[in-house]
Amino acid sequence: MAPRQPWEPRYRFYWLYAAVEPRSGETFYLEMPSLDAECFSVFLREFGRCYGEGLNVLVLDNAAAHRARSVEVPENVVLLFLPAYSPELNPVERLWRAVRARLDVFDARVRSQLEALRAHVAEIVRGLRAVEVARLTRYDYIKVALNAL
Repeated sequence: MAPRQPWEPRYRFYWLYAAVEPRSGETFYLEMPSLDAECFSVFLREFGRCYGEGLNVLVLDNAAAHRARSVEVPENVVLLFLPAYSPELNPVERLWRAVRARLDVFDARVRSQLEALRAHVAEIVRGLRAVEVARLTRYDYIKVALNAL
């Protein structure tokens, strides 16, 4: 039976960008309205500004926003791309898994309300201790690479 009235689902999104230092568990988050080259460039600029004292290597997947030609990369940031389809190598994926696990217990009725969800996610990431983030993100291949420096 065809619908009697046109219906269009409406979704609202926000994106939480993150960078993690696997040895210390220090994190840098920036909430953005979308996942695109422009927002990613803003994230890189703010990240580079916050950690302006040294050279910063960001391990990334191959998302189109990360690879776009229009992405502006600060001089103190180097982008290191993982092989395609290898999320298991990306340290931040374990962080997102931990955040999602805490969301699973969040009331589904409130999850549908974007502002409540944003507040809850902010509470989750503020509650993650650096030692937990380090434990989650300190992959053996990263430890070997960092020790070689």
